[in-house]
Amino acid sequence: MNLKRRSAILVALLVSLLLVISGCGAKTPATSTPAPADAAKEKLKVAFVYVGPVGDAGWSFAHDQGRKYLVEKLPQVETTIMESVPEGADSERVITQLAEKGNKIIFTTSFGYMDPTINVAKKYPEVTFMHNSGYKTADNVGTYFGRIYQARYLTGITAGKTTKSNTIGYVAAMPIPEVIRGINAFTQGVRSVNPAAKVKVVWTNTWYDPAKEKDAAKSLLTAGADVIAQHQDTPGPMQAAEEAGKYGIGYNMDMSNMAPKAVLTSAVWNWGPYYVQTVESVINKTWKNDQYWGPMSDGIVDIAPFGPMVTDDTKKLVADAKDKIVSKKWDVFTGPIKDQTGAVKVPEGQVMADKDMLSMDWFVEGVDGTIPK
Repeated sequence: MNLKRRSAILVALLVSLLLVISGCGAKTPATSTPAPADAAKEKLKVAFVYVGPVGDAGWSFAHDQGRKYLVEKLPQVETTIMESVPEGADSERVITQLAEKGNKIIFTTSFGYMDPTINVAKKYPEVTFMHNSGYKTADNVGTYFGRIYQARYLTGITAGKTTKSNTIGYVAAMPIPEVIRGINAFTQGVRSVNPAAKVKVVWTNTWYDPAKEKDAAKSLLTAGADVIAQHQDTPGPMQAAEEAGKYGIGYNMDMSNMAPKAVLTSAVWNWGPYYVQTVESVINKTWKNDQYWGPMSDGIVDIAPFGPMVTDDTKKLVADAKDKIVSKKWDVFTGPIKDQTGAVKVPEGQVMADKDMLSMDWFVEGVDGTIPK
């Protein structure tokens, strides 16, 4: 009897267990199943392609500061960087790899990445591509840049008020509209306060070459320049100016830490807020493949704090000009503007159209130099 009782109890327990299991399954709908832990933690992958190293203290460094700002403001984002990527075929391979690895937004940050970006975008329609400083778009490709020429003009005022020799040197990278436009805007600023001054241009045909940039600045100093400006990615030209006991105008970032006795101010970029805005638009599905060219009033471009050698009079002139630009009461390429030959390119009272600024291939009056073909 004892054995039979134990058998009956065991059978009853097994039946009860089966009923409990069955009941639990019936009470749990599929839609309430929690997501796996890994899926809940999955982040949006965003990649950046840089033409130079992030330690260049210039162009790529400025973009990487923007990337860090993005990560700080949007912790749901995971970023990857590829630095020192040559323009051309190598960049297309790198951009393809980033798309293959699941990056949903890819920022390509140099003019020479334009065609490679377009080519890769055709193969990955689900990825959003943003190309910096270019002019080609597609359904999943937008472009972005800032009106750095506005900041260049203000730094030109500073240089024009500082020079004693009336020769200002300009170390220029590549003969593309972006660089030419910057030289012209800077020269307009110089001559607005010092019509006797000239801006002497030397080309390096590189974006990042510290030694070559510094040597170019030295050649300008030897030619009589007492202020050096630049469209290059390292502080080499500023360091050359300091070593010669002269002055400089930095670019990309505040370069005063690299040459504190030389740097008057710098034309600077502030990419962070734009990167946050763009990524948020992709997340919110409001992104559009437009061509952003942000003005100083957006905060994407500005000038760095002045060095102690800049006079109060100069600061006042710059502040007044900045107010006109930010308020949109006036812009840099407002006529009359003449080219090097004295021919009127923009009549008095007219403002140069964006399309003409974006294709600029001539120098304004006051520039000493030629544009390589």
